[in-house]
Amino acid sequence: MFLFDSIPWQSWVMWFVVLGALIALNEVTRRWKWAGLAFFVALPLVLTVFVWPTTAGEGSSTGTWFHWVKVYSALAGCLGFMLLRYVDKLSKNRWMLLFPALILAVNIGEAVIRDFQVAGLQGMHDGVFMVGGAWNYMNGVAGILNALTICGWVGIIVSRDKSKDMIWPDMLWFWIIAYDLWNFAYVYNCVGDHSFYAGGALLISCTIPAFFLKKGAWLQHRAHTLALWMMFTMAFPTFVSSSRFAVDSSHDETALFVVSALSLAANVAVAVYQVRVIVTRRRNPLRDELFTHLRPYREVLEANAPLPTTTGAPAGAVPTTRPTGPQDEPLVTA
Repeated sequence: MFLFDSIPWQSWVMWFVVLGALIALNEVTRRWKWAGLAFFVALPLVLTVFVWPTTAGEGSSTGTWFHWVKVYSALAGCLGFMLLRYVDKLSKNRWMLLFPALILAVNIGEAVIRDFQVAGLQGMHDGVFMVGGAWNYMNGVAGILNALTICGWVGIIVSRDKSKDMIWPDMLWFWIIAYDLWNFAYVYNCVGDHSFYAGGALLISCTIPAFFLKKGAWLQHRAHTLALWMMFTMAFPTFVSSSRFAVDSSHDETALFVVSALSLAANVAVAVYQVRVIVTRRRNPLRDELFTHLRPYREVLEANAPLPTTTGAPAGAVPTTRPTGPQDEPLVTA
């Protein structure tokens, strides 16, 4: 195949098992606080002390600085988002609302650094086969653009339903798709033999919930599924490297170039569109939400914002205004 060597039937079956397991565990950990604490506090403590020093030590495919930093930064995101969701004062603190954007930017930055680092590598390094080249620089630039186009964190809210999800209305489908293309390219460039699962199933496991199960909560879905996957692969690194379910990358330079080119093109397009919105609608990306005029933004807001408490408001009324930006703009479908 273009991207991968042969993919046996059992690997396809396991791909769907991984996808289903990540979606299911994300649903469990987002709906019940006790489950979040069990998976993102208790379990990592046990793994850190008793498992990872052996399974993710030097020489293993998950023994690099990147994997250790990534697992703890993903867990930090999960715990920070839980604080926002369950501590009312924090969810209303403008400085705390900056945390999701910062942790996301840090995670993207970690991968950008690794992409640039891998650009000069060839052959086996840290248990992973590397084919460095111009595509690493292309995708590194795409990652920088992806981080720079993070916007609208001032509008983050906690959903009014029982799951109390962290909702980011301004994080819309086009940015998510650009992120997915960039992140797949990063995994394909830097950990190619892991990308069948870590680049495919993992990314889809948070995109499906963001589009169909709980819209507006993509970053929360991403943090949960990433932390769950990183904990699993650091405990069982051979699953993606040498087990009967492992799938090797083709390591084809044309494939590497095309994947990174798509990533760069998508992120350039999002950046150009965002600049256009900023200029034409006179929005300040450090202070305002940018996409309040788009239908997907308003649909997410209306489904999750707290119900109005004004005396005389009809029961079950859905709010249609926000204090963070003008709401008298024409509605645009996107």
